[in-house]
Amino acid sequence: MTDAVVTGLILGFALVISVGPVIFTLLKLRINYGIVSAFYFISGVWISDILWVVTANFFGNLLGEVVTYKEPIGLAGGILLICIGVYYLFIKKYHSKEEMEAGIKIKKSTHIGLFFTGFFINTLNPGVIALWFAATTKSITHSYNERIVIFTICLLINMTADVFKINLAGKLRKKLTYKNIIIINKASGILFLIFGFVLVVGMAWALIKN
Repeated sequence: MTDAVVTGLILGFALVISVGPVIFTLLKLRINYGIVSAFYFISGVWISDILWVVTANFFGNLLGEVVTYKEPIGLAGGILLICIGVYYLFIKKYHSKEEMEAGIKIKKSTHIGLFFTGFFINTLNPGVIALWFAATTKSITHSYNERIVIFTICLLINMTADVFKINLAGKLRKKLTYKNIIIINKASGILFLIFGFVLVVGMAWALIKN
């Protein structure tokens, strides 16, 4: 069981230090719209991770089939990221810091949209699929109870780190000027475009080679 705990810790901390579009969106939402919006988004990511873990451990054959279609899934994910990047760069209207400090009212439908955005960004990420597939393969020699320990620890570490990031972004928000907030949002949009284009090009090249 000790080996299972160590494996869960290693996998959890590996997820914490990974950098991707999710972290930039999480920080941006916390800075712009507050803690509730950030938690709606990250909840979608968490549900996605839990579903991949369950699929990997109990429906290994199904995940194996999914992995064979990682290129189309990656293309869909890349296009989604590009669309989000275009939205943040050219369409999204940003509120002043005074408006944000006064509190911005966000519709329930917007929060639901943020939840599904987090879910699909994570679900359509081939890197996430490969990660859980590899983690499950590595832990296949462990017993059922040990795998529960491994992935429970991993997910809890990742969730705790996300809560810490949300709290940190909240403290950062108080020190930002309106100009800096706009720069962060534009930079986030550019990063989404970069992640999206890299993913689309990579998956398209893989399809051509095959």
